Amino acid sequence: MSLARAGKGSGLADSSVDRAAIKAFSDRYGHQELGPVCVILPAFQEERSIGRVLDSVPDEVCGIQTHKLVVIDGCTDRSAEVAAEHGAFVCESPVNRGQGAALRLGYRLALEHETQYVVTVDADGQWDSAEMERLVKPLVDRTADFVQGSRRLGWAANEDKVRAAGVLVFAALINALTGAKVTDSSSGFRAMRTDVLADLALEQDQYQASELLIAVLARGFRVVERPVTMKARTAGRSKKGSNLAYGAHYAGVIFKTWLRERNRVRR
Repeated sequence: MSLARAGKGSGLADSSVDRAAIKAFSDRYGHQELGPVCVILPAFQEERSIGRVLDSVPDEVCGIQTHKLVVIDGCTDRSAEVAAEHGAFVCESPVNRGQGAALRLGYRLALEHETQYVVTVDADGQWDSAEMERLVKPLVDRTADFVQGSRRLGWAANEDKVRAAGVLVFAALINALTGAKVTDSSSGFRAMRTDVLADLALEQDQYQASELLIAVLARGFRVVERPVTMKARTAGRSKKGSNLAYGAHYAGVIFKTWLRERNRVRR
């Protein structure tokens, strides 16, 4: 389903920055299809790792061809050039806004360019792309609409103890608010049917993982988790900030999104 035909999804990326980036992408590639499986990688200053990550993305999952889309979030390094050299479509935002804004832009492009399934993976190389098929398979089998990769069900290397505890606490909080049974709300490795995105309005520029998950749960889509591996970062540094700041912002997004979605249901 394309955005143009569906008439939905404009809330995903509709600022002047987004419109300029989408126009530049269209001028560069035309109406090139990005599917049926579009692997979206948001990137900020990841020139040292992104080539290796792109090379690890399988050419197909579940017998379905994959295309790679890198959304450059105002980078000043060679992330865009490296991504293009490694076979990815590249969409460039002229300013750095955050991972959430970059992903919204990627979702909008996936909707417009005939994609059936979207997979997101971080450009820092911490997720194992070889495990991508286990996320896509429930979508292809029509047993789920949204599949969250869970490091709690899988394995995480050298994870900060405070952040590891935060994964447990935030999952418990989301479960208490929504009645779900998730184990990892902040994983950047996930897959979904593209038409799920057409029904969402996402607002968070940075801490978007919980917003996306809560919005999907609130709209009654079928959500499942699959075990994934989180490896240690080998290049660059985390963009999330201190544990205290990250935790406070993440908790704020959880409550804000839950209230927004609850009010939407009441209306």
